[in-house]
Amino acid sequence: MQSAPPDHYAILGLDRHCTDAQIRSAYRLFAKQLHPDVNPHSSAATAQIQALNAAYKTLSDPTLRSEYDAELDAKMKPATRSQKAVLNITKEIQLGILDLLRGTKLEVRVNDPSSPNGAETYELVVPPDTAPGTRFRLPRSAPFDRGFVLVRVKARPDFRFKARGSDLRCDLKISFQRAAQGGTESVRGATGNLLRVQIPKKVSRGEIIKISGEGLPKSRGGRGDLLVRILYRPEVRITRK
Repeated sequence: MQSAPPDHYAILGLDRHCTDAQIRSAYRLFAKQLHPDVNPHSSAATAQIQALNAAYKTLSDPTLRSEYDAELDAKMKPATRSQKAVLNITKEIQLGILDLLRGTKLEVRVNDPSSPNGAETYELVVPPDTAPGTRFRLPRSAPFDRGFVLVRVKARPDFRFKARGSDLRCDLKISFQRAAQGGTESVRGATGNLLRVQIPKKVSRGEIIKISGEGLPKSRGGRGDLLVRILYRPEVRITRK
């Protein structure tokens, strides 16, 4: 009996209803995660990138994709597809802003009561300049090796910044004199660097000043913006009449 064809959709973390744009986006994302510079001397990463390239070659070509879909319909039983979905595990984690910018390594531990081999342990390498919302796909070990641990990362807010997509927001408190006269103030960026903020004359409380390119990484390259909210107390004088 012939074995079922490799699941190119699962390798890209997609389903059969995905669009061409989603295929391209998923391929770029996983190719970045599995790049030899990020995974030096890793035979597992090499095997995964080969499977990734094969999946992209097939699904990005309309003719090859149509033939592949027909092959799936002919050889894959619905029960097998359902079983594979059960083997997948999804998890969402929050990472610090510096972890997204500079990269980090994490240990992923899966405690599945049905596993005859005890807990599963995997290493997750988060490369530098990882965008919030990035999904990582870790192949599970036997006997669950037809499934994946799917990890999605989000930005964890801290005492200075709040994240919205790839933009960061922070507050800058100034004196009412500075608000009236305008001028230059400083604010620390995401990596601790000092950034100059140009305050316009007669600035309003709550006004947002944008510093381009000082936010979090974007999925298609570059960085979002740092949005600085201006705060101050108007002067109040009380005198006897």
